[in-house]
Amino acid sequence: MADSPQPGSASPEPTNAPPVGNDGLLEIDSDVGSDYQSDFASDTTSLNSMITSYRYENGRRYHAYKEGAYWGPNDEEQNEQLDIAHHIFTLLLDNQLVLAPIKKDIQRVLDVGTGTGIWAIDFADEYPSAEVIGTDLSPIQPSFVPPNLRFEIDDATESWVYSQEFDLVHVRSLYGAIADWPAFYREALKTLRSGGWIDQLEMSIQFRSDDGTVTDDHVLSIWSKTFIEAGDKFGKTFQIAERAKGYMQEAGFTNVTEQRFKLPIGSWSKDRKLKRLGIWNQVHCERSISGWAMALLTRVMGWKYAEVEVFLAKMRSGLRDPNVHAYFNVIGVYGQKPTA
Repeated sequence: MADSPQPGSASPEPTNAPPVGNDGLLEIDSDVGSDYQSDFASDTTSLNSMITSYRYENGRRYHAYKEGAYWGPNDEEQNEQLDIAHHIFTLLLDNQLVLAPIKKDIQRVLDVGTGTGIWAIDFADEYPSAEVIGTDLSPIQPSFVPPNLRFEIDDATESWVYSQEFDLVHVRSLYGAIADWPAFYREALKTLRSGGWIDQLEMSIQFRSDDGTVTDDHVLSIWSKTFIEAGDKFGKTFQIAERAKGYMQEAGFTNVTEQRFKLPIGSWSKDRKLKRLGIWNQVHCERSISGWAMALLTRVMGWKYAEVEVFLAKMRSGLRDPNVHAYFNVIGVYGQKPTA
């Protein structure tokens, strides 16, 4: 057993104190080879484990990194829904990937909240001159992607730090994901180079009808009201589709343009394109409502699992009702960073 320090003698240095030389400068370890590599590998493994140690709840899988920051699942069922939504948006926009008037030889692109990465992959293929970065909280993107694309784990609600500016910031379906949208748009403006564009596409969660078949007491209307309330309680609005234009203008973007598209649910529309979109959208909604609802209604609204399941059953019935001619708006907004 080591001798205890005698009264009046100096106490031993704490074991976690950094080694310093006589001049007060930190000493450098000349033998960093194997230990450094081992420590680095250990830290990297811990980080990867933190990102991929998913949370499982009510039969669904959720992200682990920044757990609870986003309400949607990241399992295969939800990822399939995201890809269906991409197909719907592609049809809706007549195969355009963005609404902003970008150049064909665009150089740097940031896709915020990339999800499965399907938009970023399509964009990288169509614009081979562009270096594309897709960011998300979940590492659910594929490994085999175009050479001009890479994915990163990142939280868009924190400060954006990039070594170079971007020509385009792309945002899609981030409703309910951002607490401070004005700050988000300020970060986007800061990250863009002069003359660069932000392009955002969002779905409104307000179900509507032009013939009055979606009444105030219809389950589709109740759904909309419930999620608007849940977003307010959660502190992350589900009404960004309707607010994006104003927020962009307040942040300092110019040439801000809004386009609204009606997206039917079901095959009731006479228009051939809208009929096709409606069929796809009914599949999209029916497969998505469980993922949309489960975490928000149980965690935020305090519902029991059985209550959510009953609500989902009523929603499926409402979505399939041929006498209800429901749709919701898809709203695209783009703006430009002022030129110097």
